[in-house]
Amino acid sequence: MKNERILTNVAVTLVGAGPVDGAALEAALGFAPRLIAADGGALRLAGLNRRPEAIIGDLDSLGPREPWLEAGIPVHHIAEQESTDFAKCLRMVEAPLYLALGFVGDRLDHFLAALSVLAAMPARRVILIGEGDLCLLAPREIALDLPRGTRVSIWPIAPTRVERAEGLVWPAGGLVLEPMGRIGTSNAARGGRVSLAFASRTAFLILPLAALGTVIAALSTRAD
Repeated sequence: MKNERILTNVAVTLVGAGPVDGAALEAALGFAPRLIAADGGALRLAGLNRRPEAIIGDLDSLGPREPWLEAGIPVHHIAEQESTDFAKCLRMVEAPLYLALGFVGDRLDHFLAALSVLAAMPARRVILIGEGDLCLLAPREIALDLPRGTRVSIWPIAPTRVERAEGLVWPAGGLVLEPMGRIGTSNAARGGRVSLAFASRTAFLILPLAALGTVIAALSTRAD
């Protein structure tokens, strides 16, 4: 049976097989109510007494499919091994926003793979959610209202120029950031509006998880 793409105009919560905090999951579902599992993420959700509306992946971690199918949960098997289950989900599901849990945690290689997916799929608006932080591929421009002292980290996956950086404690405007040179981690908000602009979409923005609602609101106004 051919896997049909899932199209929705509602934000989606994607759950992978890594550690997922129950409170963080509930917070994510408050913003992104459609719940989809990436392969073994379905087992993670079962442990939290949550039922995904679909399971997507190469299914090397899920175990037998029959119990899920008997429960009425579609299982989309994508056998190719050239992409991660996270990438498979982003290709299969078309949504305005994705909140992704279970992709940051005890497997550093999985986290790095997730960053590569975000960099390779800039058209997808994805926020990775970890235990205490969130991470997203920075838009070309973004403005956030952040309390004084909020940690604002910029990490480049490829060289990029910071065209504008207002509202930060340490000046960053005009800097060229690159992964093997100058980076922009551990800056902080002065309090109020933080306005950032980049020459290219090759930097990640890392903020405390408390800024999730602010980031979602900011992304909803962006065209890129």
